[in-house]
Amino acid sequence: MTKTKIPTKGLDWGYAPAPESADHFQLKKEYGLFVGGKSVPASTGKRFATINPATEKILAQVADAGEKDVDQAVRTARTAYEKVWRKTSARERGKYLYRIARIIQERARELAVVESMDGGKPIRESRDVDIPLAAAHFFYHAGWADKLPYAFPGKTVRPIGVAGQIIPWNFPLLMVAWKVAPALACGNTVVLKPAETTPLTALLFAEICQEAGLPDGVFNCITGAGATGAALVNHAGLDKIAFTGSTEVGKAIQKSLAGRSTKLTLELGGKAANIIFEDAAIDQAVEGIINGIFFNQGHVCCAGSRLLVQESVEKEVVAKLKARMEHLIVGDPLDKNTDIGAINSKAQCDRIQTYLKVGQEEGAELFQTKCSIPDQGYFIRPSFFTKVAQSHRIVQEEIFGPVLAIQSFRTLSEALEKANNTPYGLSGGVWTDKGAKIFKVTRGIKAGVIWANTFNKFDPASPFGGYKESGYGREGGRHGLRPYLELS
Repeated sequence: MTKTKIPTKGLDWGYAPAPESADHFQLKKEYGLFVGGKSVPASTGKRFATINPATEKILAQVADAGEKDVDQAVRTARTAYEKVWRKTSARERGKYLYRIARIIQERARELAVVESMDGGKPIRESRDVDIPLAAAHFFYHAGWADKLPYAFPGKTVRPIGVAGQIIPWNFPLLMVAWKVAPALACGNTVVLKPAETTPLTALLFAEICQEAGLPDGVFNCITGAGATGAALVNHAGLDKIAFTGSTEVGKAIQKSLAGRSTKLTLELGGKAANIIFEDAAIDQAVEGIINGIFFNQGHVCCAGSRLLVQESVEKEVVAKLKARMEHLIVGDPLDKNTDIGAINSKAQCDRIQTYLKVGQEEGAELFQTKCSIPDQGYFIRPSFFTKVAQSHRIVQEEIFGPVLAIQSFRTLSEALEKANNTPYGLSGGVWTDKGAKIFKVTRGIKAGVIWANTFNKFDPASPFGGYKESGYGREGGRHGLRPYLELS
């Protein structure tokens, strides 16, 4: 029988555009600070623009807080703590957190779109990961609010007071939930400083607090750049600082707080090793590699940015990885087909480009997909390096972008030695069908979170945090309550 050959020349097998509409809400042209339950202008009179990294267009003008604004926010939080929140029953605190969680769910579509517009991440990730997890954190901690004595049996639990919290730009609303939910559940009040490039969902969260009827001053949000964050860290009226961001800034905060009684937790950078053994399910592992490094454009502190693959399957893994990467779509974050969205800012895009040049100068071999990228906005093709050495900067330093460094190993001990040869200790991954091997690796890697046969999976009940230059303290789970409580 003669087979009919179907002509394919000239046929376009691409996906039809599937943009998520932004017509169902309207951003304000200007946003003030959120202090004492209402929006207030900055005393400086200054504003800064927050930009859509996919279009380079201004989304809104946001108030730039000065030292007077920071002082006012801290004083307001202190008053709310002393007069209202510490006297509010644990059961009532839990009710407020439940309300906030429900409103996040009700406004999920709006929040997801704003998150993608302001941060550049694909709408699929905002819609299916960030916003549901943010709501889940508030639900989870709402349940803990009236059960804190059972979390620490035999101890008397008390809130610490006023917490200053500084969050990064990679998971804006999720970081709000990670920080604010346990603080409020434990009876503390909060002054939050979001990243200057992604302030919008934090300011929308302030509106949600209003809608939930949260007492004035319990949650406060001040916006600005590094100077605003420094003013918050150096304010003497805080009992606690919680910071997520770069290791460099984390070290500076440590120095600023030296000699003070202010409590501190730090969640800093990472350079996670994703270890693939020859007995792993290779196709499944390749998907794990993709998720580990290209999720959120690689803007993830626990990203699997180093791939350690056993020598016997290295060629197979690399070949399958190349084939899989060629199917990744880079483009409009609001398009539901998009796998990799826009780099968060021009500065970060330039930083990643610099590392791509550095890797080649060091002698590594660069592979980038052939996919098209938009002419406007900040975009980088998914990339990986082979023929890299342990001493290369692309292996030792956090790039924070869609760039993977691939190394091989022969034995388990060699894999562990390479995995631990880094100043960081935030996360790691292992892929194998041998349970005993999983336990050896998880005990051997010096990192706070280890995934087995998966990667980048999070749950509010699971503690998250690192070792070495990845910081200290934990967020999530029962362990994440401890930094916001005094025990006696």
